[in-house]
Amino acid sequence: MLEQPGKVKRQEIKMLNRKLLEVSGVLNVESFDSEEFLLETDSGYLMIRGQNLHIKNLSLDQGLVAIEGYVNELAYLDGNAQGKSKGLWGKLFK
Repeated sequence: MLEQPGKVKRQEIKMLNRKLLEVSGVLNVESFDSEEFLLETDSGYLMIRGQNLHIKNLSLDQGLVAIEGYVNELAYLDGNAQGKSKGLWGKLFK
């Protein structure tokens, strides 16, 4: 992910009582289930873990995602997330 000179990307993450999470700067939803989301964002891959997670609102045109459920963890993944994505798909098809 290369940034163009002079163009500053901005990402906001808002969380309310660990039950509602709003993320801007989202490029793609790589994978998701009720316990884990993997989002490709302007700032890198963002992993969200929790319980009973589901998408409340999604607008990739505007780069916005709202997730409801109980959030336990937010983490940016360094490097290439392809291995992580395959691992999530592997869990689904076991």
